[in-house]
Amino acid sequence: MNKFKIFSLALVATTIAKAQDLEPAKKAIDAEQFEKAKSLLKSVIQAKPSNGRAAFLLGNIYLRQNISDSASIYFQKGLAASEGARLNNIGLGQLDLDANNKAAAQAKFDLVIKDLKKKDTEEYVYIARAFMNADKPDYKSAIAILTKAATANPNDAQVQLALGDAYYGDKNQNDSYVAYRNAYQFDNTLIRAKMQLGVLLKGAKAYTEAVKAYNEVIAINPNYGPVYRELAETHYLWGNNIPKTYTENIQKALSFYEKYMTLTDYSITSRMRHADFLILAKDYKALELEANEMKKLDGVNPRILRYLGYSAYENGNVDSALEALQNYTANPTNKIIPRDYLYLGQAKIKKGASADGKTIDPIQLASGIADLKKAIEMEPLAVNELNEIGKKLYDQKAFGAAAAVFELAVTNPNSKNYLIDNFYLGNSIYYDNTRKDIVKPDPIALQKADAAFGNVITASPTTQDAYLFRARANRLLENDEMMATYYQQYIDVVTAKGEEEVAKNKAKFIESYNNIASALANTDKTKAKDMLNKTLALDPANSYALEAMKLLK
Repeated sequence: MNKFKIFSLALVATTIAKAQDLEPAKKAIDAEQFEKAKSLLKSVIQAKPSNGRAAFLLGNIYLRQNISDSASIYFQKGLAASEGARLNNIGLGQLDLDANNKAAAQAKFDLVIKDLKKKDTEEYVYIARAFMNADKPDYKSAIAILTKAATANPNDAQVQLALGDAYYGDKNQNDSYVAYRNAYQFDNTLIRAKMQLGVLLKGAKAYTEAVKAYNEVIAINPNYGPVYRELAETHYLWGNNIPKTYTENIQKALSFYEKYMTLTDYSITSRMRHADFLILAKDYKALELEANEMKKLDGVNPRILRYLGYSAYENGNVDSALEALQNYTANPTNKIIPRDYLYLGQAKIKKGASADGKTIDPIQLASGIADLKKAIEMEPLAVNELNEIGKKLYDQKAFGAAAAVFELAVTNPNSKNYLIDNFYLGNSIYYDNTRKDIVKPDPIALQKADAAFGNVITASPTTQDAYLFRARANRLLENDEMMATYYQQYIDVVTAKGEEEVAKNKAKFIESYNNIASALANTDKTKAKDMLNKTLALDPANSYALEAMKLLK
């Protein structure tokens, strides 16, 4: 019996020692020091090839870094190990989820849980995280699994932390808060749970309170890197939601992100995450520097071409932008995102621009518009980005190109810029058809302008210039009846706003009266004269009105 007790104690001690072997790596993972964690785990595997748990954790890091080939290799190695092997089925299951094969993933998860004891929760947490971390997250499945684990072991801090993440992903702020609070109460060393309470405040746009929550985390552990990343992202959102604070908050955001980098690592993966943040912060000079540093670390990683392309375009080097982005998007194995095509499209359009910017080579324009269309096909709400692209072209008086961009922009009525994009579409077409070199206006394009102004009027009946430009478009279409109708509606809308608004638009009222008179000259001379008299009341020397009055007598 004594020998048995000694053997049992030795077995427990060995199990604890093995678990402790992984604790430094787990802490490094939580602190987002992934290169350090990888190094620690590789050392464990080298010393103990039978440690399947270490292989699983290492494979998970590679999954987080989007290096699925390496992840699969370690999961397969771990599956053949004698300790913790079944965990690796979870990693392989996430790969199945990423491949849209949920049935295969579930079969692997079932292998993991079939022999679990009632109080075992670790496997449930990892399965739930596989659902959350998949390319297409499934938060509801994660919640179902974690709810089962929480029922079996309600005081498990890791279960509560994962449950908080699942509820947060499912946009359930209240239950997420309860779970994060529980996690920290059950284990006050679990600093990430406390940090996530600040993340919830960030999501609720309570930026001051979120920063205060993060500072409480820093007071506990000033070297906890992830909290500085959250501070960076919070200040970025703060600046974007309150524009007058943008400059101050973006500077703070960039500073906090640099702090995050110093506390994590400068690996290629971390640099890429930093680069993604620099894109959000629109710091393209810093992005170009970061991209070139990444190129030194890993000259063959295709994603670096994205950052080189974006920064080159924004920093005025169109040829370099085109080269990088065309090379990146030409390879179907690269994970292309809508923004890649947005930048490629812009680069082609800019490449085709004349010296004064007013004309665009038609071949480059067509190719650029095709790329912008690809972006929208990938993500319909990418239309939100087209407003800025179109306005740049509009401001440089490249009205034909601007019209092509805005025509794409208004294809999605859910766009946040739908109203203003319709107005710009109509205006772009109108001005493109009033160029000095135009022999005859394009009736098909002008009908699109008329429809665009109609969309503006339907959504915002008091937008007075929509009536004015709709009248002008119909004048070019030689549709006198509708021209007169819209000019009259313009007059009515402005008049309803009061004398001050009327006074500000004197010239446009004269234009309206004269054009209505012209439309009525052959059908209703009395009304035509009435309109001309209104013009002369505003401008007694108006030559058009004076000449027209003579002809009508």
